[in-house]
Amino acid sequence: MPFLSLQNIHKNFAATHALDGVSFDVEQQSVFGMLGPNGAGKTTAIRIITTILKPDSGEVIFNGHRLRENHVEEMGYMPEERGLYKKMKVWEQLVYLAQLKGLTQRDAKKKVFEWMEKFGIRDWWNKKIQELSKGMSQKVQFIATILHEPKLIILDEPFSGLDPVNSRLIEEVIQELREKGATIIFSTHRMEQVEEICESIILINKGHVVLNGRVADIKQQFKKHEYRVHYAGTLPRLPEHFPLIRQVDHVLVMKVDGLSTGNDLLRELINHEVQVISFNEILPTLNEIFIGQVEEQKS
Repeated sequence: MPFLSLQNIHKNFAATHALDGVSFDVEQQSVFGMLGPNGAGKTTAIRIITTILKPDSGEVIFNGHRLRENHVEEMGYMPEERGLYKKMKVWEQLVYLAQLKGLTQRDAKKKVFEWMEKFGIRDWWNKKIQELSKGMSQKVQFIATILHEPKLIILDEPFSGLDPVNSRLIEEVIQELREKGATIIFSTHRMEQVEEICESIILINKGHVVLNGRVADIKQQFKKHEYRVHYAGTLPRLPEHFPLIRQVDHVLVMKVDGLSTGNDLLRELINHEVQVISFNEILPTLNEIFIGQVEEQKS
């Protein structure tokens, strides 16, 4: 049974169909990517999951039960629009937010200082939020989201404003939280990080589900049966029935038709005395798939 399930969700704002029959499942203890261009319906879906909005029709199942308002206590939501109180001190704000989620002041303080230590901002504990850089504020917001150890963590553009080192730190913490039992929904435009950390994704466009499934399966679905061949020495005659797409220096890109396999191509290259150094199938990136699917929806 999935940890979270959206079933035929509809949500309209006047004449705009923000969500038009959206359905998807998020497996327990997984990292799930929610993708889509601006205005696709991602934020509306997140607000329905977090009970900020109610769907016009359809049902949300959370941990085996119909979604109720008190379920939000088991969630941590980091919105794209940050909501920190700029004139409060960092530690005061984090302790205050943790207490709103049910932690005692003592437990909240202990966890706050542990997380600030982990994120390398312990020296900033007495600073006001308005004194922090964008990246530093981002880390404080992330800590506020996970302090109460929620079962479901929803992160909307969590890497905005972070340098590569801190982005890597957030990625590592996301995996640690998953290993400890959390289920994570991750919304971003940074496709390379989706490929690194998400097991499954959904692509929403114009309120409709365009793609839904495991990342590995989706990449297989959209592959073009092309292979990259790195060779040494002089290139002899190539097998004619495997088209050459392009050649750059000692690298070939060749295509295999539906009746042959990569092994067939490799065997033919060796038979034609090509000195193969490496041979790899080319799979599309999520960014290529994303752009292709969104462009197709426009036509």
